[in-house]
Amino acid sequence: MIIVLSKDITPHDKEMVRIFLKDRGFTTRDQVLGDDAVIGASGKGVVDIKELGLLPGVERVAATSKPYELVSRETRNEDTIVTVGGAETPAVKIGGSRITVIAGPCAVESKDQIMETAALVRESGAVLLRGGAYKPRTSPYAFQGLGMQGLEYMKAAGEALGLPIVTEVVSPELAVQMKDLTDMFQIGARNMQNFELLKKVGSLGKPVLLKRGPSATIEEWLLSAEYLLASGTRDVVLCERGIRTFETYTRNTLDISAIPVVKGLSHLPVIVDPSHAVGIRAKVSPVALAAIAAGADGITVEVHPRPDQALSDGPQSLYPEQFEKLMRDIEALSPVVGKELLRTPRPLHGSGHTFSGADTSKNAPKPPVPEEQAVAFCGEEGAFAEQALTRAFGEDAPRIGVSSFFGIFDAVLDGTASAGVVPVENSQTGSIHENYDLFLRYPDIAIVGELKLRIVHCLIADERADMDTIRIVRSHPQGFAQCKEFLDKHPDWTLEPATTTATAVSSIARDGAVKVAAIAGEAAARVHGLKILREGIETNPLNYTRFVIIARREGEKAPVPPSLGSGRPSKASLVFSVPDEPGSLFACLRILSDKGINLSKLESRPIQGKPWEYLFYADVSIPESEGAFGTVLEELKTRTRDFHFLGAYRAAM
Repeated sequence: MIIVLSKDITPHDKEMVRIFLKDRGFTTRDQVLGDDAVIGASGKGVVDIKELGLLPGVERVAATSKPYELVSRETRNEDTIVTVGGAETPAVKIGGSRITVIAGPCAVESKDQIMETAALVRESGAVLLRGGAYKPRTSPYAFQGLGMQGLEYMKAAGEALGLPIVTEVVSPELAVQMKDLTDMFQIGARNMQNFELLKKVGSLGKPVLLKRGPSATIEEWLLSAEYLLASGTRDVVLCERGIRTFETYTRNTLDISAIPVVKGLSHLPVIVDPSHAVGIRAKVSPVALAAIAAGADGITVEVHPRPDQALSDGPQSLYPEQFEKLMRDIEALSPVVGKELLRTPRPLHGSGHTFSGADTSKNAPKPPVPEEQAVAFCGEEGAFAEQALTRAFGEDAPRIGVSSFFGIFDAVLDGTASAGVVPVENSQTGSIHENYDLFLRYPDIAIVGELKLRIVHCLIADERADMDTIRIVRSHPQGFAQCKEFLDKHPDWTLEPATTTATAVSSIARDGAVKVAAIAGEAAARVHGLKILREGIETNPLNYTRFVIIARREGEKAPVPPSLGSGRPSKASLVFSVPDEPGSLFACLRILSDKGINLSKLESRPIQGKPWEYLFYADVSIPESEGAFGTVLEELKTRTRDFHFLGAYRAAM
């Protein structure tokens, strides 16, 4: 049983809660669960939960049906997000809307080897560095690591390249020595039920990566995590790495069903180790992608510059080029499962990636800003735009909900928000022209990033409603358009447009309407406590909305989210008009073609106040040579009338 205490509980009231429980036959322990202070009560005592909940300073009581109380989702329904690093290296979050990739060699073999590997995996997008300084091996004659010297090499590599490190600890004594040299402890599969080690590591308070034992049940695995939380640490990440079965074609058998099972039972993040799961290099990437598809919050994978020379686990270690391809594949898969690949920002070349004829160092978007500056989006809590914001900036990003798309641009322009999230295109219904036109009305705003969000629409209603009671459906017009096939089956329903899909949902919750339903995302239903009558009602399941991140061109307030802005920009957006003469548009397109620049989008829009005259919106690729791209833009300006450079950014997969 878990007793969650109020934030302002007095020491006296806390002691009275302890006495109340002890008098009724319980043993108690103090614990922190996320942001909550709790008292854990165990034993064969008997208590009236309602009476316990009325004690001063008690916020709520969670009586779980599981033997793992602190780990259980019954105790904490929201997902835990574990933060690793943040002192000498950037803070990395595991869990939530991001997919986190940990990579590195099985073992630290030398200073040069770990430094080389760290540089390679970081370049491909890994955000944490793994490597064994102490290696428990089946054979006493196998390489067992360099010990503390290896850990020092690894720590230096992590600090040099901005990567927090995770390494295995094999004994309670070593845990104390290793505490200041690692950002995250790993409890290996062989030590999952080394309870003295679990208690010692948990008491040190650092994040822990807990691997499942080769013959452990899911309940045994979660009880080991309970040891860690009960001993003092707040941050535990569970790692499925395959279990031992009768199959011999792979090193282990990946229990992929454990991912959704554990995420249903526990609030802790779950990642997968595909390297140990299969033990065969060629099978690692397919298994890693399967884990992401099954809902894993990330992977930890072994990578070595020269696997054939590795002193440990060479046959399952990826070559750098294989890891690079895997990262690209994960990035492409991420939007399908509603997540974003977390990347570490890389050093940018020049000031804001300016291009001749496009921007200057004075008005170019600047690097990331402090996290406390807010990001604007259109809608209310639970809106698809808020989901896009979360994927771009993280769950903890401060945010401002505004009532219109104009409001996003205004908030960014006047400094109320440091950035904005704006939808510009849907894969089914096309461009959102209103927002494209806003870029011309706000010339001081630039595009600094983009992402694609999969849109899964639901029919949402009051708990008392059902399909037969519905008479009115509310949503944004885009929601109606994207669900046309479903709505056509219910011609008797009246469609009422709303400002956003989330606004449609909140109106039902506010009015308590039984005859009204809304078309929106599952998150909006959860936020407002409504039920889903039908899920996945969009006409085409390949339904994606493209969002862009906007920021001011001037000043120092132009954040580029790490997941969207790391690396050099690969895409740019332009707007231009051409003279009213034969071949003028063709001449512009030929400039791009002759320079090998891919045109991924071209769309015309009427110029307001000038009938039968048009602006052309274009998305183009940026070649490796930034100087060459600047030359192309200068040449385009000579062939166009009005020319606007909307921004350069890293293209979404």
